[in-house]
Amino acid sequence: MVILRSFFIVFCTAIFSSLTSGQGYDISIKINGLAEKRVILGHYLSKSMYPDDTVNLDSKGTGVFHGKTKLPEGMYVVFLPSSRYFDIVIGNDQVFSLEADTSDFLKSIRIKGSDENQVFLDFQKYMVALTNKSDSITHLIRSENDINIKNNLRNELRILYNARTERIEAIEKEHPQLFISVFLRSTLDVVVPYPPKDESGRVKDSTWQYYYYRNHYFDNFNYTDARLLRTPLYEDKIMNYMTKVIPQVPDSLIRQIDYFMEKSRTDSSVFRYMLITFFNYYAKSNIMGMDAVQVHLAEKYYLKDSWWSDEKFLAELKDRVDKTKPLLIGQIAPEVELMVVPADHFMNALADSALQRYPHVGTKVNLSQIKAKYLVLIFWEAECGHCKVAVPELYKIYEDTLRQLDVKVLAISTLFGEDGKIKWVNFVNEHRLYGWMNAWNPYSYDFKLKYDIMTTPQIFILDENKRILAKKISPEQVKEIILTFIK
Repeated sequence: MVILRSFFIVFCTAIFSSLTSGQGYDISIKINGLAEKRVILGHYLSKSMYPDDTVNLDSKGTGVFHGKTKLPEGMYVVFLPSSRYFDIVIGNDQVFSLEADTSDFLKSIRIKGSDENQVFLDFQKYMVALTNKSDSITHLIRSENDINIKNNLRNELRILYNARTERIEAIEKEHPQLFISVFLRSTLDVVVPYPPKDESGRVKDSTWQYYYYRNHYFDNFNYTDARLLRTPLYEDKIMNYMTKVIPQVPDSLIRQIDYFMEKSRTDSSVFRYMLITFFNYYAKSNIMGMDAVQVHLAEKYYLKDSWWSDEKFLAELKDRVDKTKPLLIGQIAPEVELMVVPADHFMNALADSALQRYPHVGTKVNLSQIKAKYLVLIFWEAECGHCKVAVPELYKIYEDTLRQLDVKVLAISTLFGEDGKIKWVNFVNEHRLYGWMNAWNPYSYDFKLKYDIMTTPQIFILDENKRILAKKISPEQVKEIILTFIK
């Protein structure tokens, strides 16, 4: 779907422009077995990682990351040569030291002066042991045939899961001031209770668990906390909710996005990241109707509140919105004037090269004049490779099914001039496309502008009031959609 994505993909690596002032950071490192090598300190931005500082280790493998301004809190990465790295936490206290061996970072790492990283290190070691137990039990479950033993093993897995939750809650209670507590809490899933039942034991409401999960999804994850942006969890958590929890219809998505956007105004970096992420995601969406979501984001937020955007981009965005908005699902299709050319002209032009070139033929028709329960528009050109497949396919569907359902098809050639007319005539004759309305406009390309025809083929379905029901779909989808509306 070519909507707003064709001219812009936001580059957001510089999303955090303001850093917390203070004593700065001073992180001493020693990597045994790694002498005179460059080491990089970087931060997570959702699923990606970006560098913040570098240091050249001396002959003993020691060096210091130092800056006069504090780093934003979050999850960070120490990059080593040969694509090796390990995670650390940057919290409020940013003066500390760490030492590790290249042979095994997790087992060898030692922390001094950072409660954040000591708690994180202890938890990582705990999770390694827990994961080993879990993997062993999972292997036994797969190889076990006795159902009772399987159930007992599954119960052991639940005990391990609960143990992890209890460990995180204990850390949170003991270290409520640390960011690592917030991060570990954010990794917990929502536990959905069994639904209420009536006196006979039947579930009262089949949707109860869905709505419980939806309403409690963010119980453990504060998406307005900018520190969580600098973790690998953030985008997956948000987009999983948007794509798998919220119904995939524009109105529902827009309501939820508005809720997110207004809540995120408490932190400019969260607001910016949220808007960029939603804007780019729905620009790339191939789901019909999602351009309405992006138009909404552009009009309500980008054009008003994106202080990071330059005037040129905003002007281009405004122009794209103006072109896209009249073509959203539910809008009345733009009025256009076309020349509908009768079938006998194409047939007569088979043996008459002058007729093939002759442009002044046909009857002027406005879109609003065409009466039909459903009207299908297909914009196409004879030289387009996809059109050579789609147009005959749609014509067969029309002849086999749609013609009998009070459906009309207006096949609009987008080629101009004598050469375009010849190619159009030859294609219509080759495939005997005589049964529907063949149209063009040799005098104006206004229809291409109004329908934003940048690629072909483009298919629209209109109802009897010329309201857009569907667009940018395949010929087979035309049949499915119309049959669905009829039913």
